[in-house]
Amino acid sequence: MRLFRSFRDDRALLRRSAAYAAALMQEPASADVEWLAQDATRGDLDHARWELRYLRRALGILVAQRDALDDRTPSEALRALVHRMQKDRNVDGGLLELAERQFNARLSAYRDAFTSRGHGLATTRVAQNLLAFSGGPIRADATAVRRGAERVAQYLAESNTALRESFGAAQLPEDVAPSKVVR
Repeated sequence: MRLFRSFRDDRALLRRSAAYAAALMQEPASADVEWLAQDATRGDLDHARWELRYLRRALGILVAQRDALDDRTPSEALRALVHRMQKDRNVDGGLLELAERQFNARLSAYRDAFTSRGHGLATTRVAQNLLAFSGGPIRADATAVRRGAERVAQYLAESNTALRESFGAAQLPEDVAPSKVVR
């Protein structure tokens, strides 16, 4: 019975990861694409769209790493996301490797900005990276950075909601400390 339970749990994790990856693959809103194109990519809507796709996906992985209830969740979510990205119809088959390298570069930069205990808010630091990848202004007082930080906060909230919907929310008894919970 233990083997069957393990198999069933693994299958459930795969289904949840696939659902989470699907949420991360959502297309950015047209208004967000237009904003980024106007403020950073010199009118290049395709570039803006791709930067926002990468942002949503990277932030989703960072949220999974930060908020997941199970240690396997982030790696399974990333595996499911990469699988979906490899089948993405928006990417020419010959450019899959390039798209993966671009995503990895952004994931690394966003992770550094997100987890850094440096100056300012994490959302501002991530927004500055978004704008740098997009070719826009990165001064913290720039309007584009403030608007970018709002988008980052929105994507973080959406990723957190999708994570809870896919994997469930933590539910602990009020009288038990999280460190006392045994699996």
